[in-house]
Amino acid sequence: MHNILLSLFLFAPPVGGQAAPNPFVQIIPLLLIFIVFYLFMIRPQQKKQKEREKVLDSLKRGDKVVTIGGAHGTVAGIDTEKKTVLVQVSDTTKIKFDRTAIANIEKQETGDKLIDKE
Repeated sequence: MHNILLSLFLFAPPVGGQAAPNPFVQIIPLLLIFIVFYLFMIRPQQKKQKEREKVLDSLKRGDKVVTIGGAHGTVAGIDTEKKTVLVQVSDTTKIKFDRTAIANIEKQETGDKLIDKE
């Protein structure tokens, strides 16, 4: 009995003249690796992707955004058909980006803050 338990838990061949182990027992390590891989890598990535889609879907005119290239600006318009966003980066400059190029939306706080520029 001890040898059978060792061969099951350690995935080692049976000791002595016993019968060969069940081939399904040899698949168990691969299944465990896949389960761990799914739980620690695939599932969190799917959650992160869904969260990003929510953020991009909540994008509206007037939001302050940062693009993946590091450009800071304000959303001046959204074209849902072409999936593009028009971002105003200065008083006279507007740039068209893919919606997926928006890295994040900066949180706007109510009220104005004083910024010391020295």
